[in-house]
Amino acid sequence: MSEQIFSNARIVLEDRIVDGSVLVRDGKIAAIDEGTSSSGEDFGGDYLIPGLVELHTDHLESHYSPRPGVRWHMTSAIQAHDAQIVTSGITTVFDCLRMGSDEDGGFDKGEMRDMADAIQAAERDDRLRAEHLIHLRCEVASDNVIEHFADFEKDPHVRLVSLMDHSPGQRQFQTMEQYTLYYKTKRGLTDEQFARFVESRLSLSERYSTVHRNALAKACAERGITVASHDDATLAHVEEARGHGVKLAEFPTSFEAAEASHKSGMSVLMGAPNVVRGKSHSGNIAARDLAKRGLLDVLSSDYVPLSLLHASFVLADEIDGISLPQAIAMVTATPARTVSLSDRGRIESGLRADLVRVRRDHGVPVVRAVWREGRRVA
Repeated sequence: MSEQIFSNARIVLEDRIVDGSVLVRDGKIAAIDEGTSSSGEDFGGDYLIPGLVELHTDHLESHYSPRPGVRWHMTSAIQAHDAQIVTSGITTVFDCLRMGSDEDGGFDKGEMRDMADAIQAAERDDRLRAEHLIHLRCEVASDNVIEHFADFEKDPHVRLVSLMDHSPGQRQFQTMEQYTLYYKTKRGLTDEQFARFVESRLSLSERYSTVHRNALAKACAERGITVASHDDATLAHVEEARGHGVKLAEFPTSFEAAEASHKSGMSVLMGAPNVVRGKSHSGNIAARDLAKRGLLDVLSSDYVPLSLLHASFVLADEIDGISLPQAIAMVTATPARTVSLSDRGRIESGLRADLVRVRRDHGVPVVRAVWREGRRVA
């Protein structure tokens, strides 16, 4: 039997902060006691929070494909990604793997299956410090998304699937002005190239989006996989998501859709970089505005791992009615519940000792130490 004591910490529970100590026994939280103590590791007033639970990060892609056309060694890319994830306080990460490719890019058939196999091999070899699960980002307007998805038909690591359509004139890109900036201007397409690109995207969406969305939602229901909608903009989108049993509404692009999703019992997810920056990178609604209206449930680091912890403190500092425990719950307890991980996300007796020591006198919080199931990993 192994025991650890973390004493004189500001312990962030789901509903309050207490000054005291936490006893960890055999990788689980055994007791929480209030008051000062001379036993164990003295935190000196640092925060002790649950390990962060990250549901949506594209961060692995930037390590695997750091430049257009470049593919890095998979295990090396995974280890680099894992190191940055854990030192940001994240102990459970859902790695996003793209399903479906087109003329805009993506990955070849079997490439993401190889990545998943490499992640699982790295775990078996004890190379990784966070727990890695899989989030399949399914581009429903792609003609080969079902073929790519079939590579994961029997993979128990797949715990989350998002259904997305990045076609022009809807969802994330409700106006052609946004779409033109994102695809034509930033990528240097000529007018003729852009016109062909838009025509192709619209044709694919009309042909495949609905049938693929229905098929994927049905497959997830049969396997007990949590389903996420993506970039919902209208009440019709939300109603469609309800019909597909969606539990997580990722990045709604209108207040109307966010409010309807929240009222329907879905967890509304927005990007932590959006909170830190104060605005969306694609010109859609600001996460802080949703937070002010009580419509923000979950944060995702998306493309900046440390933003998850940073944004929690920003919300607690700057949004009336959001306490630090409530903000921390957006990156711990609520995402864990949304994907049915009942054994983590809170500092509570009997749960996994996924814990993070955080110092924050002012400004950006600093991760001082990280434990996963009682084992120090950073």
